[in-house]
Amino acid sequence: MGHIPQRSLENLKKYAYKGVDKSLISRYVLNPFWTWFVTLWPLSVAPNTITLTGLSIVFINFFTLLYYDALYLTEREGEEGPPHWVYYTWAAGLFAYQSLDAIDGKQARRTGMAGPLGEMFDHGCDALNTTLEVILASRALGLGRSWWTVASQIATLANFYLTTWEEYHTGQLFLGHISGPVEGILMIVAIFSISGYYGPQFWDQKILTFTHLENLTLMSRLPNIPLNESFMVFGAFGLGFNIFYSYLNVLKATRAQKTSSIRPLLLLAPFAGSALLQVAWLSHPRFNNSYILDSAAFVPFLCAWGLQFAHMVGRMILAHVTKGPFPMWDWVWIWSIAGAIDANLPLFGMAPIIQTSTRNTTIFVWFTLFISFAAYARFVTLVINDITNYLGIACFTVRKKDDKGVWHNAQPDKLS
Repeated sequence: MGHIPQRSLENLKKYAYKGVDKSLISRYVLNPFWTWFVTLWPLSVAPNTITLTGLSIVFINFFTLLYYDALYLTEREGEEGPPHWVYYTWAAGLFAYQSLDAIDGKQARRTGMAGPLGEMFDHGCDALNTTLEVILASRALGLGRSWWTVASQIATLANFYLTTWEEYHTGQLFLGHISGPVEGILMIVAIFSISGYYGPQFWDQKILTFTHLENLTLMSRLPNIPLNESFMVFGAFGLGFNIFYSYLNVLKATRAQKTSSIRPLLLLAPFAGSALLQVAWLSHPRFNNSYILDSAAFVPFLCAWGLQFAHMVGRMILAHVTKGPFPMWDWVWIWSIAGAIDANLPLFGMAPIIQTSTRNTTIFVWFTLFISFAAYARFVTLVINDITNYLGIACFTVRKKDDKGVWHNAQPDKLS
């Protein structure tokens, strides 16, 4: 067919979605809303159209940030950031994204379009949303261009990678009592709303002072860090919790399948290696004041990182639905490897070859972003073409088979 080998395409017909959601909020609060919300959509609307609509709203939020916030477009400091009302639009947009992301599967079952393409498309949009929300949430928390934002990016991407890694080995998507797609998103919606009311400076308050616990003897020995940094610490504990329970689920699956319980741990190496690569590039020694973390290149750097991550997990999800081998290497890292090596040449007594100034560094970061975008767009296009051609379906059109087995675009009054 093209990108996907023929034997892997044949496995698409064996695919069946399996998922577990233990969230109480999802079960008793959100799911009744989602069940009603999906009925508002005509049966002629394809599930992937709903998914893409949600992602488009997130992109509008992101472009709003870039439009209003000069801090992310220039090297100037001390900018006030977007007007407070903008944060409310981010909250509404993210909640809309969550709702649309939740009902696309319900729409797929209503229209008979549930299948591997839907999971690929849904997870691909989620992967892109992950980095965009890191940038938006970091701005709402007042973290700006800092290592805390980098830490947030690593933790958030790690959670997504763990979920995909776990699904590959267990055959099902597992969402615990507290998960990123449910409680995590609602938490960020709350952050946006609070920042809309008080402003991002709200998060600069010290946590013990804010909670009136600083005078208690038991609490006096704890560091009185700002609320935004406390949120990052909380996220680190959440990541550790997810790592532990994800591995327990994988361990249970490997024992049932009588396969190695050690090898799955080795498959965490691609994420660890890619994250260390990006950190190595960011932490390079200063040369002619060229330093990504302090420059306007920081946001395009994060976006390039996010696109490379989306490419990596996209291949993981493809391996899951086609029962293919786990991808250990991704060629899109090459440009980041080149950037990291070039920027760190001063450690070996040599000047950078490419990143000799802030301007040249920014150009190279934007070039990496362009290559990462082109690579991911190519991957998505090829995979969609292969799956739709092989299964005889359409990505954004509801199609049905007639009595002779011929596919036709479905009409709203012909669907049930």
